[in-house]
Amino acid sequence: MRLRFLGIYPNTPNDGSPTIWIEEETGDLIIQSWKADDATVREMQKVGSVPGHTTDVPEHETVIRLPANMLQFIPRPEAAQ
Repeated sequence: MRLRFLGIYPNTPNDGSPTIWIEEETGDLIIQSWKADDATVREMQKVGSVPGHTTDVPEHETVIRLPANMLQFIPRPEAAQ
């Protein structure tokens, strides 16, 4: 696996800030960010996604909150720029 650093939360004062990397071979994004609080998870479950899809969060997954100002670091296809 080869990761490339994309960006960190702007003006971060210390450790633990949202950070984004890309896995070079697959294009997968690796995101460190704040874990969503219980109220956010409950609202997400209430809103749902696609019909028939569970809103339970499996043990091997988590829900993160990515600050809007981190979107600038997410790569876009050439045609979308």
